[in-house]
Amino acid sequence: MVEGIRDMAHDEAGQPPVLQASAAYDGEAAMIPAARDLVAGFLARAQGEHGLPVTAKAVQVAQLVVSELGTNVAKYAPGPCLLDAEILGDELQLTVWDTEAHMPGLAAPDAERVGRHGMEIVLALCRHFEISQHGGGKRIRARITLD
Repeated sequence: MVEGIRDMAHDEAGQPPVLQASAAYDGEAAMIPAARDLVAGFLARAQGEHGLPVTAKAVQVAQLVVSELGTNVAKYAPGPCLLDAEILGDELQLTVWDTEAHMPGLAAPDAERVGRHGMEIVLALCRHFEISQHGGGKRIRARITLD
């Protein structure tokens, strides 16, 4: 696993720095707690060092979303994956890149079904969600509010 956090410089208009964190994982189940830790640490840094308002709820939601996305990678996408976290205004954008070109779908609602509710959870928690195919794999982007 390789992780990094960087602050980009203010632009000409005096906008605040773009805050980003990235990590590369092997796609194994151990990536899930590592991704949760990366997101929690990134949001703590955004709040502590840059004064961005980040609620405890936002941290919990971000960790749940990245857990569900990471679980899908570990189960269905062989090989490495990348996780990018970026603050966009009052939102956290989480982007997961994996090597599986197959697009996930939602299962029909079924109160008797055990498991396979991850995408439903992610969609319920996110302000924005998109999936696109890229170079033999896919990119999943989810945005949540920081308040």
